[in-house]
Amino acid sequence: MTINPSIFKAYDIRGVYPTDLNEELAYRIAQAYVQYAQPKGKVAVGMDVRLSSPKLKEAVIKGLTDAGIDIVDIGLVSTDMYYFAVGYYKLAGGIQVTASHNPAEYNGIKMVREQAFPIYGEVGIEQIRDMILANKEKIQSDKKGQVEQKNILDDFTSFLLKFIDTKAIKPLKVVINPNFGFQGEVIKYVVKKGNLPITLVGLNDTPDGTFPKGRPDPFVPENRPEFLNLVKNQGADFGIAWDADGDRVFFATEKGDFIESYYMNALFIADILKKNPGAKIIYDPRYTWALIDAAKENGGEAILERVGHSFIKARMRKEDAVFCGESSGHTYFRDFWYADCGVIPALMVMEMVSKKGKKLSELVEPLFNKYFISGEINTTVSNAKMVLEKIKEKYNEAQISEIDGVSIEYADWRANIRPSNTEPLFRLNVEAKSQELLDLKKREIIDFLQKYGPLADGR
Repeated sequence: MTINPSIFKAYDIRGVYPTDLNEELAYRIAQAYVQYAQPKGKVAVGMDVRLSSPKLKEAVIKGLTDAGIDIVDIGLVSTDMYYFAVGYYKLAGGIQVTASHNPAEYNGIKMVREQAFPIYGEVGIEQIRDMILANKEKIQSDKKGQVEQKNILDDFTSFLLKFIDTKAIKPLKVVINPNFGFQGEVIKYVVKKGNLPITLVGLNDTPDGTFPKGRPDPFVPENRPEFLNLVKNQGADFGIAWDADGDRVFFATEKGDFIESYYMNALFIADILKKNPGAKIIYDPRYTWALIDAAKENGGEAILERVGHSFIKARMRKEDAVFCGESSGHTYFRDFWYADCGVIPALMVMEMVSKKGKKLSELVEPLFNKYFISGEINTTVSNAKMVLEKIKEKYNEAQISEIDGVSIEYADWRANIRPSNTEPLFRLNVEAKSQELLDLKKREIIDFLQKYGPLADGR
């Protein structure tokens, strides 16, 4: 078979089904996973709602069982349920068939080791790719692995409910938009099992792997109006939206305003540090001031790490950090095997709004008025290294960090310009102490970058 090496990404394997990823390749990926990870025990296998996922999951299971590996088939799950299964049941690893928020024609594979430790880029994915390209011999064990089917939703829900004081939750009306993924079923079960006084108003909340409204990604601005209008028109207390595999979560105020994850992460940091005094949190260089301030004001320590879940999870383990929230909507928790979870933040917001007796807009408004951000702007450049050097020359009076791309910082504004880990793009994020200054500096840097390539997203 012909293999497209470009489907082996920084964090997972992802391509169009069946052109780039089919049952034969899924089988070979599972076999290479065994050769690389050498799991000593059972491996979890799950899948998302895509129409091609059941066939690919069966191929993965066959590849593992032929190699003598026993399987816990967890069926249709969100990605955070898959992490939970590996960690909670002390399994030797896991494979999830999912293409996250990509369009319906895509599918993919995520892989972890024991304790949900990620397999990524140069630590596993490249080696697995090379084994497949080298056409390594099929592993055929004398003793075929056994398959155990397990419904993990009840255990998952019980575990999550321990993160909040369920008795503190007051009656709330919440719009949920899981973008046709499985997370809608999860949150409904959480509310039911926790006996929470929450009225859920569903949007795109029936699992449907055809994704009839297009790319299932709430971070894309054109995907938001339907959700934001429903929150406002229903008189909801707030809204929650997830991408299709449920590991990224976003919020809207009762006014129907989308909240950038940066601001929510500042709220989460304050809340978590009140429960974990003196703990460490991890942040990345895209936007920083609100997160650093939230940590300092609540007696915690903020530690900088480069963008990317593999780097963040490794640093969290090293520092025993309690939390990290990325501006992409991923939220990581020490007490969730340092993995990202899309449900814990939803429960935290229910608890915060209930305990503080304030609307979500009132909680985020002080942050809106103090920290002004650009939103991520993408450009295409032909020579990333040269452009980063030019940026450093232009802003040579700034405090400069090269932890991830180049960050330039002044007293009243800062910016991070970095090559994407997943696409051939430059990503620009700017923050400032006023909207006027933000607009000025954003335009200034965009004009500078456009000398070397066009904007990729039309802004």
